[in-house]
Amino acid sequence: MLPSLRPKAILFDLDDTLWPIAPVIAAAEVTLHAWLADHAPKVAQAFSIEDLRARRQALLAADPALHVDLGALRRAGLQAAFELAGEDLRHLDGAMAHFFAARNAVTPYDDVLPGLLHLKQKILLGTISNGNADLEVIGLAHHFQVSLAASHFGRAKPDPAIFLAACAALGVAPAEAVYVGDDLRLDVEGAQRAGLRAVWLNRGGAAAPEGWAPDAICASFDELLCWLERQLAA
Repeated sequence: MLPSLRPKAILFDLDDTLWPIAPVIAAAEVTLHAWLADHAPKVAQAFSIEDLRARRQALLAADPALHVDLGALRRAGLQAAFELAGEDLRHLDGAMAHFFAARNAVTPYDDVLPGLLHLKQKILLGTISNGNADLEVIGLAHHFQVSLAASHFGRAKPDPAIFLAACAALGVAPAEAVYVGDDLRLDVEGAQRAGLRAVWLNRGGAAAPEGWAPDAICASFDELLCWLERQLAA
């Protein structure tokens, strides 16, 4: 490997890479529905959690551009439910604030904090996410020099533009950056199309489908650190 291609930066996906997200979203939707029952009872009575989820999926199918801002998607779904139920829209902001507070109550995987503390001594760190996690609220923002969210940037993974923008913000060439994520299409394919190396963080040990070729497959941060040490020593 050419010296210029030694990694200078490593960028991370957030949901299901630094923490599990499915149980967090499920719990957030339960607590949101309970909040609605107290503050917007017409909505809670008219729509179950499953109903609200189905309505969001229908909105997304009708307007795929909403993938860029999942918070806007959730708000649009809730607003439509409020209007159909005849509920006072002044409670919409409170509903969203309540959801986001619960959505950010994530617990990083056990290897994440030690791994970030080790990595930040060696290499620039950043994040790119299609989700709406708030790293300041979660308490991890100080580990990263750059954090890009699709909702603010205006384009979502796997669009190469968001990867290139993160590299530019860090002052590194794409070939000098590594992206780490759990999703083969959004993370691995997207990063590689932008010229970055891509590590599939495969915590569940799933077999890689035929045709996919991550630059590395790691089951944990420990394996990622070992792989990175080899790249830095090359």
